[in-house]
Amino acid sequence: MAKIINTANLDLNKISPDEGHWIYNGLDCGVTWEIFRELDNVIDDTARKTYEMSKALQAPILEMNLRGVLVNQNRRRKVVKEMEEKLVQLKSQFDILVEDGVGIPPINWNSPHQVKRLLYDVMKLPVQRKRNASGAYAPSTDRDALEKLSINFIAQPIVNHLLGMRDLGKSLGFLRTQLDSDGRMRTNFSIAGTVTGRFASSISDLGTGTNLQNIAESLRSIFVADPGYKFANLDLEQADSRNVGALCWNLLCDNPDWTEESAGAYLDICENGDLHTIVTRMANPGLPWDQGQTDREVADMIAYRHLTYRDLSKKLGHGSNYLGTPPTMAKHAKIPTSMAAEFQNKYFQGFPCIPAWHQSVFWALENLGFLESPFGRRRFFFGRPKDGATRREAVAHVPQSMTADEINLGILALWRSNRVQLLIQVHDSILFQYREEEEDEILPWALETLKTHLVLKKGRPFYVPTEAKVGWNWGRESKDNPDGLIKWKGSDSRKRQETKFKLALEI
Repeated sequence: MAKIINTANLDLNKISPDEGHWIYNGLDCGVTWEIFRELDNVIDDTARKTYEMSKALQAPILEMNLRGVLVNQNRRRKVVKEMEEKLVQLKSQFDILVEDGVGIPPINWNSPHQVKRLLYDVMKLPVQRKRNASGAYAPSTDRDALEKLSINFIAQPIVNHLLGMRDLGKSLGFLRTQLDSDGRMRTNFSIAGTVTGRFASSISDLGTGTNLQNIAESLRSIFVADPGYKFANLDLEQADSRNVGALCWNLLCDNPDWTEESAGAYLDICENGDLHTIVTRMANPGLPWDQGQTDREVADMIAYRHLTYRDLSKKLGHGSNYLGTPPTMAKHAKIPTSMAAEFQNKYFQGFPCIPAWHQSVFWALENLGFLESPFGRRRFFFGRPKDGATRREAVAHVPQSMTADEINLGILALWRSNRVQLLIQVHDSILFQYREEEEDEILPWALETLKTHLVLKKGRPFYVPTEAKVGWNWGRESKDNPDGLIKWKGSDSRKRQETKFKLALEI
């Protein structure tokens, strides 16, 4: 029997708890419906396309949220034990450094107050400040502050131990995350969690689980496929870079001041070679190219500390695409600013289409106030158009939103086929499981299904290729983890090695 309640004249002291819940839920639905009706009358075809895409994704995302991923509790206990032992070792070394090296009693490494006192009051290191919750700049010991202090030779051992212990503490916190009663870990993927279209992830609606999109590689082996199933992790290859190339082509290919060759220079390299190795050769002509080694072998030579020339090309190229300045890129790559500046100068000389694309974004910010991707995803920017932060956010937005739509359209196509079980989406990749005996059919089909095809200007076909890795757990295959993921090259002759898997399920 229906009951009508006039909320305008409601006395909250005269209603039962059940009636309170009815009213709350009724208002929640009613007001939402009223807002929807108003907005539905004003959105245009572009906005409606994005809205319809979000609605279509609800079903596969709900299925992923409900299914969760099985956790091998034996493996989890093993990893916890190893990390606890490593933490004890680091703590012992840290205490010796503080007591014998600095000359004060050991401190609680997990106390920001005591760490600040050690670094800034006792060791007299340059105070790193960050805006706090009150809006004031205050001394900080967060990761960014510690990484800046690590440049100091004297502080380096202590800071590196602090960073290591914090990383282990964070990992142990994740490993102790509460599972559901069926031994699975669940998350709550949010379709509207970001402005780019990427999903966000948080604890499940049951209050268990956690964000499964930022799991360190060293922890992933605890997640295992169900009995009779096998994992496939499909990853979009260099999606952001290829999308930058596509945007440059669309901007310049029909511009009379640009040749097709120069307009498509960056995209051509992305599609026809090893981008980072080719960039390395372009930025470092003095290396021993064509002297008996392959280009990749030369690019993998050490350039600075532990970083290879190819490592630097990857980091600095990505940063340059997204308006990274030499000082900022140097800080993140931990290299001299002069090295970053020299790279960027050669990079933009080799790919002048990228600065031209940057300028087109600045123009759109100032004259339109919005950007729209080739997939029709539009975003308005409300910051000052000439502000550096607004510009950086805008330049990164369209390539990243394209990646989000590419993976999400692929996920939707996989789900609609009803041939695999979707598990975890991590920005530009998707983890799913399939029946082991169907691998030879599933993998080629899935690789093709995940491709999202676009037609660029002048009829140029475009898609981001995918790479597959397969295994029985989410970690990387190694001697210690024979069931981990390996690159799929048409077949995988391995057999599942986890002999105590049933025991893990029973705990």
